[in-house]
Amino acid sequence: MIPFSMRLRSMGSLALMVCVPAGATAAVAPERVPALHAQTRTDLDASMHGEAYAYATYALFADQARAQGLPSVQRLFQRTADVELGEHFAEEAKLSGLAGSDAANLRAATTGEDDESHTMYSTFAKQARQDGDTAAASLFEKIAKDEKTYHDAFGKALAVVRSGKGTVPAPPSVTPVSVRAGAPKVHADRTRQNLSTALHDEALVSAKYTQFAKAATAHGNQALARLFTGTADVERREHFAGAAQLAGIVQPTRQNLTTAINGEQYESRIMYPTYARHAKAAGDAQAAELFTRNANDETAHARSFENARNQLH
Repeated sequence: MIPFSMRLRSMGSLALMVCVPAGATAAVAPERVPALHAQTRTDLDASMHGEAYAYATYALFADQARAQGLPSVQRLFQRTADVELGEHFAEEAKLSGLAGSDAANLRAATTGEDDESHTMYSTFAKQARQDGDTAAASLFEKIAKDEKTYHDAFGKALAVVRSGKGTVPAPPSVTPVSVRAGAPKVHADRTRQNLSTALHDEALVSAKYTQFAKAATAHGNQALARLFTGTADVERREHFAGAAQLAGIVQPTRQNLTTAINGEQYESRIMYPTYARHAKAAGDAQAAELFTRNANDETAHARSFENARNQLH
């Protein structure tokens, strides 16, 4: 994982998200979420943000390694990305109760998309134009427009889930953005910070919607699963990738490996051990065990990245 500093976007009330609203039905009841200390929940939230960002970033690093003719490094980055999303994020999301009923997940999604389309990205676009970063302004405007479309689609899907009538909207199509190593393409500090916030936000949303899609599949709603999966794909392969290109987060593979090593060492030596101590002190044994296991995984990831860097000529 890669350390980050950003305004954490609210993931909604986790306690509320596991409740089935009146009038809603689900084929599978949400799992009972353990009562967790407030600090444990804060640590889970931060770790999920980081795991989502690591997944999206390592996928781009894998693409860069392929472009440089380094298939073994490409596979290493992609395998590690898959662990960050499919194991670390997924297990932390399960413990936190991130995904609930289809109706609850759709309410969380519409709330998030409404904030992004009407407030966050419109503000970022205005600020980027004021600062002369026109490419970033155009990207923020496009994302804001996309998020409004997703908000409306999720709203329609929610009406279908609540009433049992109608058709869930089709998923959006994806136009992937190809990202290659390069310097940042913005000059204002404010734009850089807004791009960082956007990167972490889009990575989180993509990972969150992936979990919502799995929940929809478990509930027998394949159409809703496709909507969440398709939207997650756009968030990562278009929005995150577009912001990554402007921010210049992808560099030549040796530097990408160094970035990954530093992040994994921070997590394995500082972040996860600290979270594990917090959880143990609070009596949250399951969370403490998960944080400890993730710390051990990150140690192995750092070692693998170091070995890969040492083998580069």
